[in-house]
Amino acid sequence: MSAIQYFLISVKQVLDFPLMKLGNTQITPWAIILFVVLSILLFYLTARLKTWIVERLLAKSKLDLGLRHTVATIVRYCFIAIGFTVILQTAGIDLSALAIVIGSLSIGIGLGLQGITNNFVSGMILLFERPIKVGDRIEFGNLSGDVVRIAARATTLLTNDNIAVIVPNSELTSSAVINWSYPNEKVRFNFPVGVSYDSDPEFIRKLLLEVAAEHSGVLKEPPPDVLFAEFGESSLNFILRVWNVTHADRPGVLRSELNYAISKKFKEHNVEVPFPQRDLHIKSNGAHALGSA
Repeated sequence: MSAIQYFLISVKQVLDFPLMKLGNTQITPWAIILFVVLSILLFYLTARLKTWIVERLLAKSKLDLGLRHTVATIVRYCFIAIGFTVILQTAGIDLSALAIVIGSLSIGIGLGLQGITNNFVSGMILLFERPIKVGDRIEFGNLSGDVVRIAARATTLLTNDNIAVIVPNSELTSSAVINWSYPNEKVRFNFPVGVSYDSDPEFIRKLLLEVAAEHSGVLKEPPPDVLFAEFGESSLNFILRVWNVTHADRPGVLRSELNYAISKKFKEHNVEVPFPQRDLHIKSNGAHALGSA
């Protein structure tokens, strides 16, 4: 017998005395310690298993990152459910007696953990229905970020400022969410541009298409296009529409880069960008003017 085995047997003999009775099962300090230690080990090993499935087993498959995480999460939950059953039996806890206790407490647990249950069910919906998956870029309320984790209770978003935001799953399934990556990462951006009435619309269209063609982030297919939106109050209004797959997580950067390029292009060709103007007419009062004289 090794020293470790002898130590464990000695500890078990010291801690193997009844604390309480659950049905026909005696609950001892040893059973409690064994249950806690094995549960921690179960969660650790299943977490490592999930990482291995995502990064090794399914890494070379045609599944996208979000689907790999979904499969790995479901497998982990299955192992946790089976593992808990084995742990309870290993700790010597009678499952039938435990079921009676859980049944008697089900009403109180249901009321007290209603929010947690709602979030858990919502998490299952997200994993199976997959309206949102790991790697997606979403906007939710005033938040915008990348989905980095979908857990049983909450989903983690990572913003452009590298801030992790924990969002309860129930809020994602019951509220409107903008998913920039669904069904793919190809997104169209619209850039409104106004020019003076002295400008030639066809020439403006040509310049805007040149700006789009010169930017590396603008896709060639579908091609960019320019809409003549309206005759504005003080300008001719156009909309430059471009497709992009690299700036969904930072649309402000693409908007800034193209606005810089448009401004430079317009200055090179002496295109005037107007500003709102008002004509102010002042009508003099004849009596007041006479009195002043």
